[in-house]
Amino acid sequence: MSKVEIANSIKTGSFSTNYHDVGTGYPLLLIHGSGPGVSAWANWRLVIPELAKKVRVLAPDMVGFGYTDRPKDIALNMKTWVQQTVDFLDALKIEKTDIVGNSFGGALAIAMAIEHPKRIRKVVLMGAMGIHFEITEGLDSVWGYQPSVENMKKMLDLFVYNKKIATDDLAKMRYEASIEAGFQESFSAMFPAPRQQWVEFMAFDDAEIAKIEHEVLIVHGREDKVIPLSNSYKLMELIDNAQMHIFGHCGHWTQIEQSKRFATLVENFVTEE
Repeated sequence: MSKVEIANSIKTGSFSTNYHDVGTGYPLLLIHGSGPGVSAWANWRLVIPELAKKVRVLAPDMVGFGYTDRPKDIALNMKTWVQQTVDFLDALKIEKTDIVGNSFGGALAIAMAIEHPKRIRKVVLMGAMGIHFEITEGLDSVWGYQPSVENMKKMLDLFVYNKKIATDDLAKMRYEASIEAGFQESFSAMFPAPRQQWVEFMAFDDAEIAKIEHEVLIVHGREDKVIPLSNSYKLMELIDNAQMHIFGHCGHWTQIEQSKRFATLVENFVTEE
């Protein structure tokens, strides 16, 4: 177990959430994606130090993922994740925050903007779910992951455009994270086939998304094989106060493949008057 992935613990409703809290200033909440063996640290480790130079970065493990408690009777759905987010902000006495959502986390960021608009100031959606789309082979493979180093290597190859990032060492590290006690059990139970239903389960109607009044920055990798680029174009059409940045030579892991540029983009967006 990598101790760096386990940071602080705070009570959120009936369970405790593992989270990172780095830097000072206006809060910026980072919500990770839903890949196998994921944790807030695995997702955001390259950008946390950069962003923390200007803002207070908060990166929790959402329940069902990472090192947050896994209550046996909890329903792993958007309602639960939204409630965990609200409880997390309440526990830290944060009235309002900026939010960055990666993939699955993008759907959660959209949910927060729709259901708790007064708790959110600005929104960053990165390779976001949250709308209706036909599931990609990439996403179907990610959610259907069966633990092995070889399968994890295939997952990493799907996530990145630059295959040099998907090293054997990274595959081994992420594989070992995916087989920690309780990790694969909750992951495999979360997205059983047919997996199109879980895309719909995280999607909001166009009319709901169109009501979002927050300033929104939409970010996507042009070569993303997991979440289609068309998702971001659709969000751009629906959200009135939106801007979009597309990275070429970049897959689903914008925050890893383009970490410095991504951090600069987000930093400029959240700190501008």
